[in-house]
Order: sequence, then C-alpha cells, then structure tokens
Amino acid sequence: MLSKKMEAALNAQINAEFWSAYLYLSMSVDFSAKGLKGVANWFAIQFQEEQAHAQILVNYVLSRGGRVTLAPIAEVQTSWGSVLEAFENTLEHEQKVTAMIHNLCEVAEQEKDIATSNMLMWFVDEQVEEEQNAQEIIDSLKMVEDNKLGLFMLDKEFSARVYTVPAPLAGKE
Repeated sequence: MLSKKMEAALNAQINAEFWSAYLYLSMSVDFSAKGLKGVANWFAIQFQEEQAHAQILVNYVLSRGGRVTLAPIAEVQTSWGSVLEAFENTLEHEQKVTAMIHNLCEVAEQEKDIATSNMLMWFVDEQVEEEQNAQEIIDSLKMVEDNKLGLFMLDKEFSARVYTVPAPLAGKE
C-alpha cells in the first residue's frame, strides 16, 4: 500500500507528466506549422514518451492499491521564436522534471517505501538521458547558428526519430 503522502506526490507527478506531454505536443504543432517536419517529429515523439511516463506512474499507483486523481492540464506556451529557443526551453523543463523526480525519491525515502524508491530509479535514469539529449541538440543547433543548410540537415536527422515503448510498459499496452 502507498501512504497518502506518497500517493499524493505520485498523482502530482502524473499530472506533471501529462502537462509535459501537452507542452511537447504544442511544440510539435508549432514547428509543423513552420514547415520543420523533422523538428515537429522529434517533439511528437517526446509527446508520446511523456504520455508513457504518466502511464507508467498510473499503472504503478493502481498496482499498489492507490487511487489516481487526474487534474486539469494547465495552459502551455504555443509558439517559439526558433528551434534553439524550443530546445533551450526543453532542457529547462527537463531539469525541473528531474528535480520533481528527485523530490519523489525523497518522499519515498521518508515514507520508507522501498518499492516506490526502486520504481523511481527508472525515472532517475530516464531524466539523465532526457537532459543529455536536449543538451546535445542545443550544442548542435549552436554549431549551425543561422546556417539554413545546417538546420535543414538537423531537421532531416530529427525526422528519423521513432517512438520506442519504454521498458516498464513493454507488453502492457
């Protein structure tokens, strides 16, 4: 069983993951409208990943006898001035998510909830990857600066990104 404190913290994270998905969907739509289909694809895949993260947490709360309480999704930004700006926002956002995951780990530790601590390690590792990916893309975008051919090449590279079902959901969909 989850403690009420742990259940509330996990529910807050579920809502945050859905908000993240909504943010990335907004980025995808914005760049699709601007003709950057590869960038739009990258963010569309990110949208799917964030939904999966929420689903992992939903499944976990339910498996522990908890109750999932979905909250309204707050408004998100709808337009970005550049691809670089969007990825800088992505890195900032992922750093906030990392802090939220770390907070969940602290709550699990306070509640002496070893099962939840163990489950959260997947998210800790995932956040390291999320931040690293965003930083590498920012570095690439800064290298090409205002070079349209460079942006064209990166856009083509982003179009190759495909969604992979996360391990905690494999075989459960």
